Amino acid sequence: MQTELADFMLGTEDGDEAQAIIGKCVHCGFCTATCPTYQLLGDELDGPRGRIYLIKQMVEGQPVTGKTQLHLDRCLTCRNCETACPSGVQYSRLLDIGRRVIETKVERPLKQRVLRYALARFVPERPLFDAAMQVGRIARPFLGAKLKEKIPLGQAPRLPPVTKHVRKMLFLEGCVQPSMSPNINVATRRVLDALEIELISPVGAGCCGAIRLHLSRMDSGLDDVRRNIDAWWPYVEQGIEAIVMNASGCGATVKEYGHLLRHDPAYAEKAHRIATLTRDLAEILATQENKLRTLVASHDRRRVVFHPPCTLQHGQRIKGVVEGLLRSLEIDVQVPSDAHLCCGSAGTYSISQPVLASRLRDNKLAALAATKPDVIVSANIGCISHLAAASITPVRHWIELLDDMLSHVPVGGRGH
Repeated sequence: MQTELADFMLGTEDGDEAQAIIGKCVHCGFCTATCPTYQLLGDELDGPRGRIYLIKQMVEGQPVTGKTQLHLDRCLTCRNCETACPSGVQYSRLLDIGRRVIETKVERPLKQRVLRYALARFVPERPLFDAAMQVGRIARPFLGAKLKEKIPLGQAPRLPPVTKHVRKMLFLEGCVQPSMSPNINVATRRVLDALEIELISPVGAGCCGAIRLHLSRMDSGLDDVRRNIDAWWPYVEQGIEAIVMNASGCGATVKEYGHLLRHDPAYAEKAHRIATLTRDLAEILATQENKLRTLVASHDRRRVVFHPPCTLQHGQRIKGVVEGLLRSLEIDVQVPSDAHLCCGSAGTYSISQPVLASRLRDNKLAALAATKPDVIVSANIGCISHLAAASITPVRHWIELLDDMLSHVPVGGRGH
């Protein structure tokens, strides 16, 4: 597909990248067949191919309206289309460009501006988010159903390990996970501790940058990225083995650091190095499978169904690793039909597009329930909290199951 860039895009980094990405699209339609929003709405402009055409018009200087913005906003950025695309179109990168451009062309209604500001200001800032979550839990009995589902119940805390080990890895705690579901991080530390791996969380590291980047706040999002690199870099220079991510959304973003800062002379090389060191938790434990089996005290007899987050299977292209690891421990792991489809969480999507997000969640929960599970497990805090808010079946992170099964977990210490 040929693109004639408008003057305002000529010679710009975004313009050059958009032109290259659009040029790879051959309009085959494989992406449309796998797009969750197209399946729900049946509108070509709510599928990847239609959105690519809208972005093409935009960068060529044609008029755009709030309707164009709506179609781009409705995209989940699940990247299912990228997995299906035979031409290697990097749709998510093009979408980010399109969203940034349209923010300069179309003014949003006041309500949207306030919401997006609040999300960008409070969600990535852990102290602010922690305080808001604490207040929310106190007020939870008096809140409406829609707001109440955004505030998960508290957990009985598990004790983190204190043992020091020779093997050390960096660990990103995350911005919302410590307050929404703190035992996920504790379970991660405990399992790796049993494998004689110590996790280090530098004080200066914070949000991975995904929230602000996806809200088209490029400058502040890249500030988040640079802050993390600065916090991690001394350990990288000392030869740290890996940077561990137990939230697949964070992992997908950090693995993009090299691309995000490729034009920054002060950070490009460091960002590339950070990206190459980043590993999803499943990638780390897959290399420790034999040792892990020797540590398991008992097999988990519950039937488990695994929901693979989009950021794991389409963003990081990690498929089958979690399921394989759990099955190697003789856990009965099921995978639902249409496992490739998004649950509707998608970062802040469930807040900005609640109707579509709820429909996608209902479809996902129906597919998960069809496997008759005792527990649903996933690999991303957004998916876990989104599904748990409407599920009658417990929803957990898969690492919590492993923590349950290790010999050092006392009887009665299981669960939330």
